[in-house]
Amino acid sequence: MKFPPGLTLVALGVLGFLLLFLAVPVGNVFYTAFSNADGSFTMGHFGSFFQQPLLKESFFNSLYVSVMSVVFASLIAIPLAYLTVRFRFRGALIIQTLGVLPLIMPPFVGAVALQLLFGTSGTVNLLLQDWFDVSIPIMDGLNGVIFVESLHYFPFILLNLTVAMRNIDGAMEEAALNLGSRGWRLFRRIIFPLALPGYVAGASLVFVKVFDDLGTPLVLGITNMLAPQAYLRITQVGIDDPLGYVISVLMIVFSILALWLSAGVLRNKDYSTLQKGGSSIQQRKLGRWESVLAYAWIALVLLLVLSPHIGVLLLSFATVWSYAPLPDGYTLSHYAEVFSNSNDMMVNTLLYCGLAAGIDVILGTAIAYLIFRTRIPARRWLDWLASAALAVPGIVLAIGYLRTFRGVELPGTDTVLTSTWIVIMLAYSVRRLPYALRACVAALQQINVSLEEAAASVGARRHRIIRRVVVPLMAGGMLAGFVTSFITAAVELSATIMLVSRDSDAPMSYGIYLFMQSASGRGPGAALGVLAIVVVAIGTYASHLIVERASRRTRSLHAIEQE
Repeated sequence: MKFPPGLTLVALGVLGFLLLFLAVPVGNVFYTAFSNADGSFTMGHFGSFFQQPLLKESFFNSLYVSVMSVVFASLIAIPLAYLTVRFRFRGALIIQTLGVLPLIMPPFVGAVALQLLFGTSGTVNLLLQDWFDVSIPIMDGLNGVIFVESLHYFPFILLNLTVAMRNIDGAMEEAALNLGSRGWRLFRRIIFPLALPGYVAGASLVFVKVFDDLGTPLVLGITNMLAPQAYLRITQVGIDDPLGYVISVLMIVFSILALWLSAGVLRNKDYSTLQKGGSSIQQRKLGRWESVLAYAWIALVLLLVLSPHIGVLLLSFATVWSYAPLPDGYTLSHYAEVFSNSNDMMVNTLLYCGLAAGIDVILGTAIAYLIFRTRIPARRWLDWLASAALAVPGIVLAIGYLRTFRGVELPGTDTVLTSTWIVIMLAYSVRRLPYALRACVAALQQINVSLEEAAASVGARRHRIIRRVVVPLMAGGMLAGFVTSFITAAVELSATIMLVSRDSDAPMSYGIYLFMQSASGRGPGAALGVLAIVVVAIGTYASHLIVERASRRTRSLHAIEQE
């Protein structure tokens, strides 16, 4: 079977990019972890890893923190999702929207704010000591990492579980009610089991994100976890230290294992509804005292999950905030310092993230088209390979780049690739490609192939059909993918901290981390963090508008087709 040479070149180009900037660097990490200096195979590096008490402790600490973060994130997300879906009361949509806000703040920024609010000398403990002579060690050691990660990542469970609960067929709930199942029994035996796919999807994402996170433990001064140990081994011992690669392999393996187990939990089980188009579970009106209790609990949860934003905002205006419930005074000097000294970081962020998101949209559109509009062999492998980036921690990808491209010079120059900003941009594009890919795939799936066939019937060639029909109809999804990739890359720290070779190339995320390393720099760091949150929030809002407009356009096209 012959294939158009243009599409074949596109497929080879996409495959080449994924192999060069994803598969080869990650493969190099695995090769180094399993080889001696002479290139022979060995398992000795793994034996050395488990013989060192610090590294073995770090391994179990990372597992413990990840599992406990899932537990506490579930305790926040499950009741919030159930209340807003199962019961009818004012403000449910606002509550769900506010519940997603933690995702637009880098977790390591929230860690500093939570230290000021809940630390040993933070606002809450100072008030508790003054009023009741007690304190809560919520930010001490690993507890602090668990607290920060739970508050930051619980929206993954909330979003997936809310959608899953809304898709439950109301007939199944009615049948259970007729048989006498109510209250906690109804939730435990009917509603939650039917919504389990959504919960498992969210919980697995929380586990992977926490297991891979580097910035939060470093900001909190916790180094006895895998990600900080990988960073310290490579930066302090050297790029040839095999134990840094062993840690990287373990991080990839457990990320893949978490995603695989989440799929395995749901395998061979049926969660489908009884009838297509059936009504969702019925919302019940809360009684007066039930409403009071529900609103009180929701207010407490939202105050807790939004506390990092409040803390960062206060810190960005604070003159001095130490051993006091609130800042001693307020100033705009931190913002003035950021705008005068950190303009390069803002420009760098826009440049790196913009280019990375552009590459992701191009690759995502190409992969989606190859999958659904061609019969090129093994085209599905492009999707799987691109999606595999989800399981690769940022620090592991960065280590792979440093190992693979060291000494590699840019064509026509004497500049080594790993000493330029280009390598940072490439890491961003690979890390965020799955987000853009899913948006582009969804957009193309909504376009009826008959529209392209109609264009072909009047003599339009394939490249013209793609340019004049497919791309305009996919524009909404492509823009949504661009925005999603952009805003998530803007808060990337794990890869950034390894790949920044000089301060002039640093983006905002790296600048925030540097500022937060000293007490005197936390004010400007918080100001830069607020600006990053504003950028991400605007991008998030823009993506919602883009998706909504794309949905309207698709509905209009379907209506025209039906007429």
